[in-house]
Amino acid sequence: MSFSAAEDDSASEIHLPADIDWEMLDKSKFFFLGAALFSGVSGTLYPIVVLKTRQQVMLNGISCLKMASSIMRSEGFRGFYRGFGTSLMGTIPARALYMGALEVTKSNVGNVTTGRLGLSETSASAIANAAAGLSAAMAAQLVWTPIDVVSQRLMVQGGGCNSTACTVGLQKYNGGIDAFRKIIYADGMRGLYRGFGISILTYAPSNAVWWASYSIAHRLIWGCVGCYCCKKDTSGNGGSVGYRPDGKAVVVVQGLSASMASGVSALVTMPLDTIKTRLQVLDGEDIARGRSPTILQTVRNLLKEGGLGACYRGLGPRWASMSMSATTMITTYEFLKRLSTKNQESFAS
Repeated sequence: MSFSAAEDDSASEIHLPADIDWEMLDKSKFFFLGAALFSGVSGTLYPIVVLKTRQQVMLNGISCLKMASSIMRSEGFRGFYRGFGTSLMGTIPARALYMGALEVTKSNVGNVTTGRLGLSETSASAIANAAAGLSAAMAAQLVWTPIDVVSQRLMVQGGGCNSTACTVGLQKYNGGIDAFRKIIYADGMRGLYRGFGISILTYAPSNAVWWASYSIAHRLIWGCVGCYCCKKDTSGNGGSVGYRPDGKAVVVVQGLSASMASGVSALVTMPLDTIKTRLQVLDGEDIARGRSPTILQTVRNLLKEGGLGACYRGLGPRWASMSMSATTMITTYEFLKRLSTKNQESFAS
């Protein structure tokens, strides 16, 4: 891809590394290396997800530092990794579905928007990325929702969430298998897919917004500061001046773009994420009476507890988690795609 910039009244371009589409990838290498790399990323960021989840189910607001201190004091370091084994089991197939749907959709939609519709490169890229994020999230949720239900219930066990600080009582589980068995016994398969609809409503738009925002931010940043962090390349034709970024500049811009996109996505979808977590984690009086909690009742309970602010509990950890996860994800993902190309020599420059 290339970006136009003005310098000394002469044409100039920023020559970024070529995009790698679905047809260029060695699929077996792509999925195998992806599973290993993203499992490591999930393990690194998991404690922040635990903090966010616990904040969302607490009756009264509590700061991240106090929550982290409480977990360390009462449960030790292992408290930050409750449910991680279960989560990791779901991460591998969910990531495989996510990456496959992402790349196939991005490639196909990109061909349509640039070829048949004749849109500009910027518009076509934003639309293709949004569509890819939407389809990838929907595919991944088929696997991720049951894993999310089990792992989140394990996350909130121990510490303050077994006390009256929580909105309702939480059942005790002895690991992921025990949680899976008890949920199936109490509510059938429907229990494992509790919150599936709201998960789609949360993650599908969130991913669409994130990937579209990332595409726009990425191009905006290169357009504004590209010439200042690139080396001049005079090998072009027609007397044009080109700029070629080094590897560090590419990674920095990718990370900054991911962080900006995460901020937009977190603000837009935070209330939906809080409702989803409540539906998936809390048992409540309705469960005891044989009725599943509804989205409307969950919203009413949140508004009764703390108004609109209650819907944004855990925004800090979620924003931090999304930013760090997205920054790590996009840089790892681009690295993974370059490792997985069928002909790496053509991408070595």
